[in-house]
Amino acid sequence: MAQTAEKPLVGIIMGSKSDMPTMEACTAQLDELGVPYELVIASAHRTPDKVHEWAASAADRGLKVIIAAAGKAAHLGGVVAAFTPLPIIGVPMKTSDLGGMDSLLSMVQMPSGVPVACVAINGAKNAAIYATQILGATMPEYRQAIVDFKQQMAEA
Repeated sequence: MAQTAEKPLVGIIMGSKSDMPTMEACTAQLDELGVPYELVIASAHRTPDKVHEWAASAADRGLKVIIAAAGKAAHLGGVVAAFTPLPIIGVPMKTSDLGGMDSLLSMVQMPSGVPVACVAINGAKNAAIYATQILGATMPEYRQAIVDFKQQMAEA
């Protein structure tokens, strides 16, 4: 499990190590915004017990938001949402079969009561920004990080 030095506030879970190149945009953005995170690779289908244990203990470990990246059937975000009260941001991975539409539709078609927010296909950077905005709702340092980030975008 990769982790930043500070106590993590954001949990990143991905279904496969093959998702890592795409999710590097997420970790890089969190680093840039100064948000501590932890990262785990666990599949809703291949390692469901690991997903359950990680998700069920996330809030007690101090996480505030979870980013879940998955491709194909993309059940990971929904499975994690079933085991935690924390907000979940889904990142649908582009796939060779259907270009990521399978992943996207699996994430946005969650049943009532089990919400998963969803960014664009391969939208890892936006997931990090959105997670920071969620933190910023109650933590002024992360709200300021977003204000500064938006100011930098406006000046570019």
